[in-house]
Parts: sequence; C-alpha cells; structure tokens
Amino acid sequence: MSIPVQQALKVGSYVMKKKWSGDKRYPLVLMLEPLFRCNLECAGCGKIQYPEEILKKRLSPEQCIRAVEECGAPVVTIAGGEPLIHPEIGEIVSAMIARKKFVYLCTNGILLERGLETISPSPYLTFSVHLDGLRETHDRLVCREGVFDIAVRAIKTALSKGFRVTTNTTVFEGEDPEELRRFFDFARDLGVNGMMISPGYSYAWAPDQDHFLRRERTKDLFRAILADRAGKGWNFNHSPFYLDFLEGEKDYDCTPWGSPNYSVLGWQRPCYLQNEGYAATYRELMEETDWSKYGPSSGNPKCRDCMVHSGFEPSAVGDATSSLRNTFRSISSLLPAG
Repeated sequence: MSIPVQQALKVGSYVMKKKWSGDKRYPLVLMLEPLFRCNLECAGCGKIQYPEEILKKRLSPEQCIRAVEECGAPVVTIAGGEPLIHPEIGEIVSAMIARKKFVYLCTNGILLERGLETISPSPYLTFSVHLDGLRETHDRLVCREGVFDIAVRAIKTALSKGFRVTTNTTVFEGEDPEELRRFFDFARDLGVNGMMISPGYSYAWAPDQDHFLRRERTKDLFRAILADRAGKGWNFNHSPFYLDFLEGEKDYDCTPWGSPNYSVLGWQRPCYLQNEGYAATYRELMEETDWSKYGPSSGNPKCRDCMVHSGFEPSAVGDATSSLRNTFRSISSLLPAG
C-alpha cells in the first residue's frame, strides 16, 4: 500500500475542515530542514553551496517542535542536507511522532543502518530514501560510486526491522524512460511501501543548471515513464491526480503555501526552490508574502516550468476532495497495486 489509510484519512479530514471553515491558505506538509550539511555533493542540489558558517548551523529539537506547532501541518518531511547527520535526529523524530504527525525522513541511505539503532518503527514514520535510478545512473547523479548499493542494503535492513520505507526519485532532462520503468520494477520487487517521483526543479544554487526539465518536456517524459502504470504493480506515494498532472492530463496552478519550508535560516519565501528571503515566523510568512507573484499563472519566469511535487501535490490533494467522484478515486488508489 502506498499512502497509509490512517494518513489519508487524517489529511482528508484536515483538508475538509479547512474548506468548511473557509480557510483558503493552509499547509499540508511542513518541509523541515534541521541542517544543510550533507555527506554527498550531488550536482543537482545547491544546499552544500552555502558558506561554512551556515553549514555548521543546525536546528535544536525545541526549534523543530516550535515550527511544527506554529505551522500545524499534519505531515512533516524532514530533509536537509542529510538529516541523519544531526546528532539529535532521534529526539526530533520522536517529538513529531508524539504529536501524531506523519513523518517522512528523507535520506540518501548512507547513514540509515546506523540511524535505525536510535529510531524506533512507528506507523507515523516513513524513511524516504533518495534513489534516482538504477546503480550506474544513481551513482552518477550523486557523484559517488557505491552509494546505490549502500542505500539498497539499508532499505532491506529497514524493511526487515519493520520500518516503512519509500523511495524518492528526481527525474532530470536526458533520462531514459525505459530505464526508469526498470527502476520502478526493481523498487517494487525490493518491497518498498511506495515510490515518490518528481521532475527536476530549477534550484537556484545547484551547480548543474543544464538538466532541469521544461514543462512540455516534463509531460512528454512522464507520459512515457508512467504508461500503463496501473498494470505494473507500482505503488506511488502520491495522489493519483498529481500523476495525471505530470502526464499533462490535468492542469493545476501552484499552491506555494501548501508546503512551507523551515530551516536554520527561518521560514523561506515563497518555497524552497527560490532564494527570496526568510520570515521570522510562520504567521509572517503567510500574511506578508504576496502569493499572487508565484505559480505558472502569475507570469513569474521562475515558476513557468515548475511542476515539482511540493507546489502541485497540495493542488492535487485539493482536487481529490473537490467531489465525491474524485474522493472515491483517491480512496481506491490506496489499495495495493497489481
């Protein structure tokens, strides 16, 4: 099963309550980055390009808890950097779970087996392991040989210990659709609980700016990748409407406030893909950001080609609760594929 039923029901109930109350801007996922330091130097990521004084910083468990309570989102994605480097990551995860938040801890897998010694399995916890393809492709994209094998071994160990594990794949320009389809077969057979997929986004600080996808190319590529997905037994950890969007079957505008980002620098405006400053509080972020300047319909050239999950998955979730027919389809997608 991809998205746990308990999580789907809680998120669905949360969205409906927000709609009934007339709240038009609310968070679904808090993107929490307790540090930017990483043990890899991937060409498509810009976090480690920050100066050393920023890379030395990390959020305390108390700061993380305050951000979670200030924001109120039902889901928390803990990313970075590599969050398992954080010496208090176990305490941070436990605090989120104690508050019944659904936690996705993103990791490249290198430190995962060690991390399993300090973190306990929970229905509220998922390890989201970054795998961008099969061995050769993944190791090339993360700029280090051997990482794929380490991550796969860690996934097997985590699954054997009762942890929920998903993969997280970013698709860049030049990817081979058939290889990605073979990768999804591999992940399915590995026994992961779900797979996440998103087009490569134009992250401003990334060293490699030549392999981010443009919108029409994204649709063509995902049509090829996701062809006949229903019969492949692939469990995607996404709303089916977001997958439709990637294939160009649906058209959404961005919901930039749906996945607010909190890091060692504060609340990022307007999303983690753009370097447009920070707010000191979540309330300041929501009330003082001119949201009309963001998303494809705004005319902002930085947003023109973006289809990344952090902005458009919340739009798809909103669509999933817009009618009984869509709600039924969403519920049906929770059943195991195949």
